[in-house]
Parts: sequence; structure tokens; C-alpha cells
Amino acid sequence: MNDEAGAGWRAPVAGLLATVTGLAVAQLVAALVRGTASPVVVVGEWVVDLAPAPVKRWAIDTFGTADKVALVVGTLVLLFGAGALLGRLAVRRPVAALAGVAVFGLLGAVAGATRPEASPADALPSVAGALAAGAALWLLVRPLRPHPAADELPAPLTVDRRGFLVAGIGVGAVAVSTGSVGWALRHRFAVDDARRAVVLPQPGRAAGRLPADADLGIDGASPFTTPTRDFYRIDTALLVPQVDPAGWRLGIRGMVDRPLELSYDDLLARPLVERDITIACVSNEVGGRLVGNARWLGVPLADLLAEAGVQPGATQLVSRSVDGFTAGTPTVAVLDGRDALVAIGMNGEPLPTRHGFPARLVVPGLYGFVSATKWLRTLELTTMDAFDAYWVRRGWAKEAPIRTMARIDVPRDRQRVPAGRVAIAGVAWAPHRGIRRVEVQVGKDGPWQEARLGAVPSDDTWRQWVLETTVAPGPQRVRVRATDGDGEVQAETRRPPDPDGATGWHEVTFLARE
Repeated sequence: MNDEAGAGWRAPVAGLLATVTGLAVAQLVAALVRGTASPVVVVGEWVVDLAPAPVKRWAIDTFGTADKVALVVGTLVLLFGAGALLGRLAVRRPVAALAGVAVFGLLGAVAGATRPEASPADALPSVAGALAAGAALWLLVRPLRPHPAADELPAPLTVDRRGFLVAGIGVGAVAVSTGSVGWALRHRFAVDDARRAVVLPQPGRAAGRLPADADLGIDGASPFTTPTRDFYRIDTALLVPQVDPAGWRLGIRGMVDRPLELSYDDLLARPLVERDITIACVSNEVGGRLVGNARWLGVPLADLLAEAGVQPGATQLVSRSVDGFTAGTPTVAVLDGRDALVAIGMNGEPLPTRHGFPARLVVPGLYGFVSATKWLRTLELTTMDAFDAYWVRRGWAKEAPIRTMARIDVPRDRQRVPAGRVAIAGVAWAPHRGIRRVEVQVGKDGPWQEARLGAVPSDDTWRQWVLETTVAPGPQRVRVRATDGDGEVQAETRRPPDPDGATGWHEVTFLARE
């Protein structure tokens, strides 16, 4: 038989086992080397940084908040597919296959070494993984390579199936044990215990109790305060950064008279402010869920900047995350009296790690990509012309106030409800301007009816609304529009989110049944 037929399915299996071994060893080395990320995450983040804006947009549209999971799964599928192909190649051309393994290792090493705040050690997991994968592949394909029979030249090719089985079991056992140890060691770098040990001080300026009718109590409508577990997460980090507050520092520099460096304890010791603030992602489509309202606790950003002494002409505040993300906020937006915060608490507890622990920015009225940096590391005062932040370099707007928007939560699109009295309800938001009016249109040519609004503690939050009306049996089309505190009516024309936020009236169709 020929070598391909003799190797059969064993060759791609050898490649897959070698790939798993390489990933397991890389995970172990990553855990041993100051908890750096595995090559899958490192390469995935590299792909995120290099991907064109339309590709990122497609990923968010297609996968929503599961875009990171989809990227990791996609990366693994590509790695396993490449491993299977290299396994087949290794039977005939082992040197070429090993060269392919080396290329993958090099890509991972370069991606690791070029990460923000990287050191040479960040290349080690990929190098070690590639060496382990190459060694495993060589060991596994040896029994599969052609061996001529002793009495024939040219000879039929035979495969040492028993040798492959023994090698496969050995390699698999090494991969499982190594990966398990690496996974266990990785958790020693988690900051969950440090976060749980934080005791948030009482704010000097507390938010107080919410108005009694802030939440209108409509079943199915978004609650006024979004539970932390349900709060949307959109960022560029595939692996949630684990930032130890004991060693964390916030630097304030650039066009300031007195550069500052603050520890986490320094922030806890300062006068704190507690506020209810709605934030939104610029990627949110009309009717989308990438928006939420929370009670934030933090240090007023204006106080920190006043202490640093902002120099004339400093028109942009650049915030940097530990994962390299940057956002550029107009300086005027954090010095005009709004409650812009270096936030350390969310809904009564320390910031969850996935939402930026130990500290993040919250600036009312601006989309997150220009204001809501998580895992905050530095604040730099500069000019609008001197620096383009992460998303600006990818074609998004430099200034991005949150657009006035209303959303229908109930009835849901295509839902069946009893005919007769129906409650149509949802939320509307225009942070820092507030919502003055919400109007609902039932039927294609129906009149616009003003909805009842819930109370709000300030103009920085969204607002619940409800319209109770009577509908006849049959399909019903409902549209909603909001008017903000400046008297501007929500734009009707549908437009996608890029470059500065979606526009359009949210519309649903439901069936009223007898």
C-alpha cells in the first residue's frame, strides 16, 4: 500500500495530538511566566488589533457580545485544521511539516512580544509550545512513515500501527496532564480574592434612593438599574485582564503642571461620588441591547485633573488600558460639570473584573469608545490633533455624543398577545441631555401618542416609558421616538452605527389574538 493509505486517519490525528500538546505546554509556560496569556489569546488579540474596521463591525453584528468566544473558537478551529494538515504532510515531508510548526510558533512569539507592556518573556509560551508540538509530531509520525519490506525493492510501504498507538497514548497523557497543571497554575494570577477583600468606603456624595416610580413595574421591560450580571460587555480584550490592585498605579501626565501617580488605596481614600449613569456602546443598533444603566462609585475626574493642573490648549484626554486600548475624550466633556468618574464601584460592589477592576472611566453622554476605558492605566492630556485613539484610527468618529434613542421592550417583535388592553413599554436615553418626551405610533397611519414616563434621578440616566392602549385582533406595527432635554426629536432615518452611532426609530410588529 502507499504511504497515504497506510497512514490513513492516523496522520491527521497525529497532527491534532501534536497541536493539543503544543497548546498545553504553552499554557503551562504562560502560567509559570507571570501569568501571561496563552498563544491562542495572544494571537486572537493580535487579529483583533489588525482586523479592518468592517471585519470588526461584521463580528459584532453577527456574534454580538459572543464575538470574543467566536474568535477564540475560530482560532482553535484554524489551529486544529492546520495541525491535521501538517500531520499528513509530516508522513511524506517531515522537515517541511516541522517548518510549518515553527512558523506558527514564530507568529505567536511575535504577537506576544508586541503586546502592550510586553516583555521578552511573553514570547516564551509560543516558543515552548512550538517546540513541544514539533517534538510530539516527530514522535507520532515516525511509526507512520514508509518502511520498505526487507525482501523487496521497491517495497510496499508498511505502518507500525502498534507503535503509533503507544506514542499517541503517551503524547495524549502528557498533553492532558500538562494542560491541567497549566490551567490550575493560571488561577494563581486571578484577582478574585483581592477584589473580594476590597471594602468600598461610603461616598461623600451618595446617590440616594431612586424615585419611587423610576421603575414602572412593567413585566418584560428593562429594569431601571441593569443587574451587573446582565450588563453588556464590549471591549478588545479576549482574556479579561487580571490586575492586582496592590501593584496597580494610575498615572496622570502629558500637558499638566503636576504629573500624578495614584495607587488604588489613594483612590479609596479620596472623597467619592456615587451616581446613576447610563452608558452605551457605539456599535448598538436601533433596538439593540448594548446599553445599560448602573450605579457607579468613583473619584470625580475633574478633581484629579484640577490637582494635576491642566495646561491651556489640552483639548483631549487620552485614557489607556492595561491591554493597550486607548480612548480620546474631549477635555471639555470632563470639565463641564458632568459627573465624569474614575469609577471603582458598580451597583454597590467593587468593579467586576470583566467591567474594569480595579478602575475604569465613566463619562456621561459619550459613547464608550471615546470615554469608558476599562482596566485603566494612564490618563494623558494632549491635543485633539496630536493623537488618534484606537477606534479613531479605524475610521470611527473622534467626538461621539450618545444619540437620542428609544427602544421597545414589550411586546417583543413577533410576539402574540391578547387583543384589547396592551401595555407597550421600553426605555429611552439621551445621557446628559435627558428625555423630555416619548411618543408611540400604533398602526401604519396611527396618531403619535405620548407615553407615560418614569421618574429619573438625573438627566444622565435612561428613562422607562409605557403607553397603555387598546388594540384590535390582528397584526400590529408599533414605532417609538424620543425627544431629548434640548428639544431635539430622535432622527427617523435608519443609519448603521459607524462612524458615530446608529439612528432611526425602533419598530416591532406583534400579533394581537382574540
